[in-house]
Amino acid sequence: MTLRPEPPLRHGTPSRTGLLLVNLGSPAEPTAAATRRYLAEFLSDPRVVEIPRLVWWPILHGIILRVRPARSAAKYASIWMPEGSPLSVWTQRLTQGLRDSFETAGLQIVVQQAMRYGSPGVADGLDALRAAGVSRVLVLPLYPQYASATTASIWDAVARWSGQARYLPEFRFVNRYGEEPAYIESLAESVRSHWAVAGRGRMLVMTFHGLPERSLMLGDPYHCECHKTGRLLAEALGLGPDEYKVTFQSRFGRAQWLRPYTEPALQEMAAGGLERVDVICPGFPVDCLETLEEIGLEAREAFLQAGGREFHYIPCLNATPGAVAAIAAVAMRHLQGWPVSVPDSGELARQRERALERGATD
Repeated sequence: MTLRPEPPLRHGTPSRTGLLLVNLGSPAEPTAAATRRYLAEFLSDPRVVEIPRLVWWPILHGIILRVRPARSAAKYASIWMPEGSPLSVWTQRLTQGLRDSFETAGLQIVVQQAMRYGSPGVADGLDALRAAGVSRVLVLPLYPQYASATTASIWDAVARWSGQARYLPEFRFVNRYGEEPAYIESLAESVRSHWAVAGRGRMLVMTFHGLPERSLMLGDPYHCECHKTGRLLAEALGLGPDEYKVTFQSRFGRAQWLRPYTEPALQEMAAGGLERVDVICPGFPVDCLETLEEIGLEAREAFLQAGGREFHYIPCLNATPGAVAAIAAVAMRHLQGWPVSVPDSGELARQRERALERGATD
């Protein structure tokens, strides 16, 4: 085993608490070459594709990585921001928003971002926290609902880094936050704000990233957690069962995935006479290819071509004050019991007095 280089141990230095936000990742640029590198890492993860390597490797390297990168790169180019990919940009802004929020509250929490695939990687994020003197790390995957293919894969990356570390920090890990009241309320407020400006349609579609149906049969709780998030959001908005629908998008390959599929559901609604639909993606904390291109462009076109007249995409929470407040609330609940603030001089003096008093009575 090869140990990663570590900064020298600083004796007498107070240890610090850190928060590592981890998102999926994206290509470094919207080109076929960069997209090929990203897809090769992503689709090589056995958590993502649960097919025996001997079967999957020829398909991945002989077909998919030869054909798909150019198509995906064109899609990324259609939603690319001046600062980079939307997922990276919004994750960076969310990270900075949390830093500012904690600082305003007088909390000393070192916040670092990382990507499961691409850069900066999970190991890079943990190295940065260690260099900052952090000895307690809360890992918060930016996946509201738990899935083996996403949440568990992040823990795999943390474990690999740990296997090469000499001095391990204390770890805590957030499995899910899709039912957290602060998160549900921030979603509800984003919908209310949209309706206040654009009016309200008769149907709110809540679309989540899909997974193979086999994952549900094997015990993955993702399907149930998505429906719970949808139900809680509907309750917060006062919607009846016929005023919202949970669907699943991003199907890949020929296997059956979680249903109903988003695009066919939207086409069916339009063909049935529904003229307007509002669509939100409660499984995505920040906007990305799957929300801006797949839903904002492709699903919109499918709905309109099927006879619909108005398609309203409600953006992800991104780095809004509601997003920062929701993630901060999740983090603070999981950080309970760890020191996250430095006492002021008056409090330090009182602590010294109490210590002296205790010594005098011993």
